[in-house]
Amino acid sequence: MLEWLMMLCAAVLVAIIWSSSKVSGTEEHANTAPKGPSRTLKDDGCTDHTRSVELICKPSALANYLLKNCTTFTNYSPWVGWTWRASAILQSFYETCWSYGSPVHFVRDNLQLSDDGLVALDWAFPSYQKRRRTSSHSTSPVLLIIPNSLGKITRNALQLCQTALSHGYLPAVFNRRSHNGTPLTTVKLQQFGDPADLREAVRYIRYRQPASKLYAVSEGTGSGLLLSYLGECGSSSYVTAAVCLSPVFRCQSWFENGLCWPLQWALVLYQKMCLSRYRTALSPSIHMDSLFSTSSLRGLEEVLFCGQVGCASALPTGTGGSAPASWDSYWERNEPLRDVDEVAIPVLSVCAQDDPVRGNTQSTIPWELFESNPHFFLLLTDRGGHCGFSTPCELSITGPANSATALSSVKANGVTNWSHRALLEFFRATTDFFAAEERTKQLAARRRGLGGGTGGRVFRHRSVSTCKRVPECSHNIHAIYNWQRSYTR
Repeated sequence: MLEWLMMLCAAVLVAIIWSSSKVSGTEEHANTAPKGPSRTLKDDGCTDHTRSVELICKPSALANYLLKNCTTFTNYSPWVGWTWRASAILQSFYETCWSYGSPVHFVRDNLQLSDDGLVALDWAFPSYQKRRRTSSHSTSPVLLIIPNSLGKITRNALQLCQTALSHGYLPAVFNRRSHNGTPLTTVKLQQFGDPADLREAVRYIRYRQPASKLYAVSEGTGSGLLLSYLGECGSSSYVTAAVCLSPVFRCQSWFENGLCWPLQWALVLYQKMCLSRYRTALSPSIHMDSLFSTSSLRGLEEVLFCGQVGCASALPTGTGGSAPASWDSYWERNEPLRDVDEVAIPVLSVCAQDDPVRGNTQSTIPWELFESNPHFFLLLTDRGGHCGFSTPCELSITGPANSATALSSVKANGVTNWSHRALLEFFRATTDFFAAEERTKQLAARRRGLGGGTGGRVFRHRSVSTCKRVPECSHNIHAIYNWQRSYTR
């Protein structure tokens, strides 16, 4: 244990030295990084080209509505000057690795899947609430949180749960197989962009909270799973709106190009520590010596799923038991943007130009996606790091007046996360926009004499009853799964 602690301290020291050399160049990076002013949609009253955040999207009625009603989008004031919070590396490290004494408690549902595997949903509740279960008749919106692909529950995710609770949401954290203490009952590990397990978890949420709207938020590399799910299910995703915080879009090239060695070393070490728990169970299907000798994220992914070094790989979930033949074929079925044209709900991506994990802004952000697809919106900031976006507390108290939990958090920590306020405002605005559109359609139908009953209640962002590619996605959930087999811990 002492050896791991010494190596972690060495990694932190290297990160501090490297990031301190970057602070002096932050302003230059912000001025030279490509912002694409022609891509920016601004309201008529905004002529400031030096602001630290901009909305990039295809012009549409929804985009104009967001600009008018989401004041947080244009109200981002990052830390400046010679403070450690102005460093992208240190801010990212703080939000992802630093401990957080959250007053939120979790109640876990372990869901047994169709192949006898297990995933977990951690439902967040405030510590003062005595009743730890919600009624199935509750209409409170559900916020599904998808952590990064390593499964670590970060400070950022805990703060998001706390903020969501203070705004009336029911947060639920999705844990993949073997992640965050979830038991591994099969030799199958979830591939990077395979949404099969997430699809079953979403059906369970709809079964448990049938009257609630469902929203989704992903963090970092977890955005690959969310985008894969939204693209594969299309209008059948059951999700009203989604947000990706500091997403990695071009995942194959991200694995191939690699990160700076301190970050890559830390991520590889953490993943090896998690997999070492299942060394004996996975050894018949994975060459464990090759796994623990690799020094890159690509090497880990290849050994786990591509059957490299002449050994059989872990059987991928939902692929009929046959492993991909090569690295390229693996990403043909796991690249998050492979079915992006099928996404049928509003998706907001919050990115910072100085994100040390995603990489170069110009080459890693798919500008053409936000320029041409009306469902995708990009909030691009000059600073913020990876899932950072912290602001001074005096600029952050914009929540509800009765939000005692959020206000106490601001007083205790001295900062607040701007991205959390932005995503909650995005959810509210998109819901209000489509509700207004539906009322307008009903009124027009009545005027034409067609009636405004339930027959015309078709929300454009609502889901239909079946999945595009998986016909067993139906409302008749009892015919597919026996939820009594699932158990709660």
